[in-house]
Amino acid sequence: MEVNNAIGRRKTAVARVYLTAGTGKMTVNGKEIKEYFPSIVLLSAAHKAFEVTNTNGQFDVNAHLDGGGMHGQADALKLAISRALVKYSAELKPALKAAGLLTRDPRMVERKKPGQKKARKRFQFVKR
Repeated sequence: MEVNNAIGRRKTAVARVYLTAGTGKMTVNGKEIKEYFPSIVLLSAAHKAFEVTNTNGQFDVNAHLDGGGMHGQADALKLAISRALVKYSAELKPALKAAGLLTRDPRMVERKKPGQKKARKRFQFVKR
């Protein structure tokens, strides 16, 4: 039984995925995925790679998520699963790439600058 592992990142979230041939069972941090991601939108994001490649129910996924929020973690998981599927079979790469699932989203939170309220918002200017 071969185990394919991959890593995915989004904002400050990191997902480590271990993919094995199985029945489609997905666990995230020791919990069932429906328990970890109660939202349908986040669940569909996690299953997107399997839907694009028509491999639903063929792999068991054991994922370890760390950092970030729920949406960042779901997107990190989506990227990690896609990368693990490519490691399993290179034939799946064109379909995943066409769906945009192999691209790491580089957008991060901009840092707060000194002398300003936030990253770009400034204090009100006083003329006199």
